[in-house]
Amino acid sequence: MGEQPRELRMGTPDGEICWFEWGDRSDRPSLLLLHATGFHARLWDQVVAALPAGTHVVAPDHRGHGRSHRPATLASWTATADVLLPLVDGLGGHPLVGCGHSMGAYVLTRLASQRPAAFAHLVLIDPVIMDPALYEGESAKPIPDPADHPVARRRNAWASAEEMRARFAGRPPYANWDARVLADYCTHGLLPVAVGDGLELACPPALEASVYQNALRTSPHEWLHYLSVPSTLIRAPTGERGGELDFSLSPTWTGLGPAIRAERDELWAEHSHFIPMENPARVAALLANFL
Repeated sequence: MGEQPRELRMGTPDGEICWFEWGDRSDRPSLLLLHATGFHARLWDQVVAALPAGTHVVAPDHRGHGRSHRPATLASWTATADVLLPLVDGLGGHPLVGCGHSMGAYVLTRLASQRPAAFAHLVLIDPVIMDPALYEGESAKPIPDPADHPVARRRNAWASAEEMRARFAGRPPYANWDARVLADYCTHGLLPVAVGDGLELACPPALEASVYQNALRTSPHEWLHYLSVPSTLIRAPTGERGGELDFSLSPTWTGLGPAIRAERDELWAEHSHFIPMENPARVAALLANFL
């Protein structure tokens, strides 16, 4: 699929949600793509490009990301999911294959638990869904100040997308990405600053930091036990991670596949957490099986 997407918007009580759409509905299922923390919907461009011609694809920017509205904080992962329910409802009556990566996969499980009839299949790519014990007591803790998190200190000011791409190209984890995906990340991940010249990250560093800080605040195991939609789980290798920002290994709970009765639970051993960025063609081939 070589076409450019349509940029669309819908209002919510807190602000607009932006999404991108390729193709039109047909007798085949539509594909809903949900991106990871700190990224944006256009990071799926190379996956979409490798899909069969005519596939209908919808990819939203999560709130606080891309061209969607920016709340004061992204402390609630469930709110990030719930704001997308009207979009799912608008696609109702037509089978959806949902694919989410990282936080996007967490969000997808919540959407599917609330709208099970909307989905024909879920593809969960290295979801940030961790051991149930890690969530215990987290909701009672005070919401931390995002400024205290290292992600809040990310460089935010850029002269151009090319400057950003050149800086990241040789650095981990970006050095292992498909070069076209990195270009998409930079091209669509910057917005003009409100005052003056230059560009800034479409997901502000403080908002991205608040996502990481509150990853354990709401346990997805509250709804996973009654998730009824057939699913495929794709995981990167696990091990002792060097911290919450070490994505060379998977953050996914190894017991997740049996817990949700996944039809397929596959280890893609040659990849890091950033599977769709490293091998978009392989992800597209997987998705094509359900379309």
